[in-house]
Amino acid sequence: MINGNSIMASWGCPHEVGGRCGKVNDLPCDPGMKGCVLAGRFFFIGSEEKNRRLREKQARPAGEAGNDAPASGSD
Repeated sequence: MINGNSIMASWGCPHEVGGRCGKVNDLPCDPGMKGCVLAGRFFFIGSEEKNRRLREKQARPAGEAGNDAPASGSD
């Protein structure tokens, strides 16, 4: 609550059409499933399987190959 007003947030996935995922073989949309653009980027409450990749990424040392950190532009 901010200043006595309730705040709600929601989002819509651009790959979800009619409850199906256009990115993952037209499977039923399940945010965070393997292949989902959200997988490994966000924490999902109540789903250790969906959180496994995020935890693996967090455990990597900074600068390790495969890290999703943006590369520096200085050459």
